[in-house]
Amino acid sequence: MIRSEFGISQPAVSQHLRVLRDNGFASVRAEGTRRLYAVQADPLREVDAWLDRFRGFWEQRLDALATELARGERERRTREETSADD
Repeated sequence: MIRSEFGISQPAVSQHLRVLRDNGFASVRAEGTRRLYAVQADPLREVDAWLDRFRGFWEQRLDALATELARGERERRTREETSADD
């Protein structure tokens, strides 16, 4: 089910969850044969605060990239429309 829904195997999911748990981003508790994982918000808040220092820098550049991509797409459509009219 996991492979068909998410394109990842159960062992790969377990490995990713172990990394998250080992680094404090998730906790796990046993419930019968199942393991239930929960996200730990505090470490993620710390990462978010650290990343916040860089957001302004990257947001401006990503906005500029989005503008250039849109411009290129408009130019491509214009060329296609022009060649279709010929």
